Amino acid sequence: MAKAVRMHQTGGPEVLRLEDVEVGDPGPGQVRIRHVAVGLNYADTYFRNGTYPVPLPAGMGVEAAGVVQAVGAGVTHVAAGDRVTYTGFLNTLGAYSTERVVAAAPLIRLPENIAFETAAAMTMRGLTSAYLMRRIHAFRRGDTILLHAAAGGVGLIVAQWARLLGLNVIGTVSTEAKADVARAHGCQHIIDYTREDVASRVREITDGVGVSVVFDSVGKSTFMASLDSLKRRGLLVCVGTASGPVPPFDPVLLAMKGSVYVTRPALADYIADPAEKAELAGELFDHVGAGRIRIEINQRYALEDAVQAHRDLESRKTTGSSIFVI
Repeated sequence: MAKAVRMHQTGGPEVLRLEDVEVGDPGPGQVRIRHVAVGLNYADTYFRNGTYPVPLPAGMGVEAAGVVQAVGAGVTHVAAGDRVTYTGFLNTLGAYSTERVVAAAPLIRLPENIAFETAAAMTMRGLTSAYLMRRIHAFRRGDTILLHAAAGGVGLIVAQWARLLGLNVIGTVSTEAKADVARAHGCQHIIDYTREDVASRVREITDGVGVSVVFDSVGKSTFMASLDSLKRRGLLVCVGTASGPVPPFDPVLLAMKGSVYVTRPALADYIADPAEKAELAGELFDHVGAGRIRIEINQRYALEDAVQAHRDLESRKTTGSSIFVI
């Protein structure tokens, strides 16, 4: 009997339950997969609390790595015995499990030099970092960026990737311990947002110019500081809402801040094309396999500890990536 974390109502971490589940045979376009490691992402909390509404009861989690056990009709890009990883959205919801049937389309074959735990910790975060670094903006060596939540899973990957591109990275953190982690992964400058004014410090660091791009995964509480940190015609990339959604605003505000731009991208739109997904994944795997980008797994949980894992995540106790080990 397989195990899966499920919820029968939305709410706080306490709604998560570990249950016995039956796993049948894969249908057309599906595979049965045995998980070795499962990713824990902040987006998971949005499904749990109802921000992303789904029919109930529902599984939890959208990212995992493991071994294909069986394939359904029409599946040709993976076979039984293949090492794979995946991430998605509604089509992969239910990853917090020991074994499951899932759509085959999101699966990515995993190179032998990438461990299952590493894959579970980086597939969503890594592909997000890949499109942020390679698709969102035409970076030039020497550009300066502001990276909120610099010690988080995406933050640490983006910081390392930015360093490879020759960018200057200003990272925001909430503790000195997180500052040390961010510095070790490529942030040249650190701002402690709990005791420093972010926009003022950015202006000091950049001699009054501001940054070319802000990557903001925090949302409501950082939106204005992010706008105020941009150079003229700079770009604010809203990639998350950890503090709540960005409030409505009049577009004239963008002109007042220096004709700046705002975008709210979604990973799904950058991996919808199989060729583009393969290109981004290939570049990510190449960097990680060669050691140019390190994936920091700083929290490991068992599935039965899902409630505590969500509490840790929402209280900002975590750094780097978090996973469930099966």
